Amino acid sequence: MGSTPLIVRIAADPPARLDKALSRDVPEAASLSRTRLGRLIADGQVVLNGKVAHDPKAKVSEGDIAEITVPEAAESHIGPEDIPLDVVYEDDDLIVINKPVGMVVHPAPGTPSGTLVNALLHHCGDALSGVGGQKRPGIVHRIDKDTSGLLVVAKSDRAHHGLAAQFEAHSVERYYNAVVYGVPDASDPRLRGIRGVSFESGNIMRITTQLARHKTDRQKQAVLFEGGRHAVTRARIVEVFGAPAVAALVECWLETGRTHQIRVHMAHVGHGLIGDPTYGGRRKLPLKALGSLGVDAAREFPRQALHAAFLGFEHPLTKEQIRFEAPLPQDIADLITALKS
Repeated sequence: MGSTPLIVRIAADPPARLDKALSRDVPEAASLSRTRLGRLIADGQVVLNGKVAHDPKAKVSEGDIAEITVPEAAESHIGPEDIPLDVVYEDDDLIVINKPVGMVVHPAPGTPSGTLVNALLHHCGDALSGVGGQKRPGIVHRIDKDTSGLLVVAKSDRAHHGLAAQFEAHSVERYYNAVVYGVPDASDPRLRGIRGVSFESGNIMRITTQLARHKTDRQKQAVLFEGGRHAVTRARIVEVFGAPAVAALVECWLETGRTHQIRVHMAHVGHGLIGDPTYGGRRKLPLKALGSLGVDAAREFPRQALHAAFLGFEHPLTKEQIRFEAPLPQDIADLITALKS
């Protein structure tokens, strides 16, 4: 296996640890994260002042010379599969996919194949320059198996590093369309009495809680107000359905991106997603308000009515702000038509 040598001189006032100092002083073009540098050190791929360094915590001084050997990207253990993809955008460093319903993003014990990663390995082939030392796509965020819509994936280490930083800083724009039970309107006094709920101008509902795994059902997330991870969702009404209104199309956007965040937050405020088997509650909608077509469509909808419709971020290499939209999939469009009828 070939390798790429990289010589780094430690600059003035270095951090105390070798991994931190290298992370600061390695050229940006090398796209080596601190995590990756730590692995290279542990693997004996870093020589400091002529001696192999095995400890990421090793002390360094100004003027020290580090020689980093970056092995060529190894082949992924995950197999490529010829699965059709709806590619919205692609260049040498990243790809944006409109993921269909039913596709899992990454292989797991229950889903070893047929995933987005398997499909990308086939689609990208040799275009993958290596992420974390392997020829594999860099997954920086995920959407649930039964949620459709936009997902960005890194094809190179440099793009992976830049995209991951944006997701960590919550600077990525992510808007979802959801069809929910009821109407989350600011005029509803019940909503104003729910902990974590506030309203902003424009009838925008803001939900602020902590989220963590459910104590008894580890497949679910639970709302907390102590412990867990900070989560903020905003939602506004796009269209209401029924006379009187008993369901709504809402636009939700994420300030944070936690597992099941929109689904669990909307359920927390009493407006679970139609079709959501985990959080939606499968509520019965009134026949008088919707008619049999709408009631039947909502009752029989087979998955959470959630679609990642808009994605915007700064291209990690060109620094250009780029944005993408994906229209509603046919099943949600048909659901809305039935609810309106």
